[in-house]
Amino acid sequence: MEILKQLRWQDYLDIGLVSLLIYRLLLFIKGTKAVQMLIGLGVLLFASFLSTYTGLYTMDWIIQSFWAQIVIALIVLFQPEIRRALAQMGETPFLQSFTSAEELKSLEEIVKATVALANRKIGALIAIERETSLGDFVEIGTPLDAKVTREILLSIFHPSSPIHDGAVVIRGNRIVAAGCFLPITLKTEVDKSMGTRHRAGLGLTEETDAVVIVVSEETGIISMAIGGRLETHIDMGTLRDKLTDMFTSQKGRRLDSTRRR
Repeated sequence: MEILKQLRWQDYLDIGLVSLLIYRLLLFIKGTKAVQMLIGLGVLLFASFLSTYTGLYTMDWIIQSFWAQIVIALIVLFQPEIRRALAQMGETPFLQSFTSAEELKSLEEIVKATVALANRKIGALIAIERETSLGDFVEIGTPLDAKVTREILLSIFHPSSPIHDGAVVIRGNRIVAAGCFLPITLKTEVDKSMGTRHRAGLGLTEETDAVVIVVSEETGIISMAIGGRLETHIDMGTLRDKLTDMFTSQKGRRLDSTRRR
């Protein structure tokens, strides 16, 4: 109790901020390969203490040399997580999403196009931007800036299209780019039957908060990736409900946040 009396209000603030930082860090790395990497670093730290205690000088020198470069090593190892964290820190709460009647109509166009592609067994990969910008992936694709319509999406993913293999990125009610390459997930527990499109959808949602719709070219099954998880065998009604709930609830949270201010 005596120690608590000696603490200043700045100390409480300092502890609170550090605790929040650690909590947010754990949320960022949850379910990603960073967890396994942190375990590996923990093992290395234990080996460092063990080598020092037992007098293994050569081993201790090697480990200490590694710790001297730990900052660079962490940046290299956790590059996707760091990029995701910085992107989310720079997000603006006033960023527009699917809110207007026109944009809600775009959701319906996406649903119709997805079902049409599935019925024809045409592979598709549709990434819908939310709060985290997908600008890095748009840059390596083919810029379009076209209104979201069923017809345009069908024409993009038609096998004769030169950009049908990549992903379409949608922002608001606009198709901002097509033929985009997405990061492939490195998760080992992914079903072996999943193709490159599914792995790309998972990979993007591991790094961003985007919603990715995947249509299998082999089976015509519709899947949706969110937050690094993949849900398969989605029908038209379920897809429409999920997209609508997701983006309208997102709008509601922003409005509530704005009113509180």
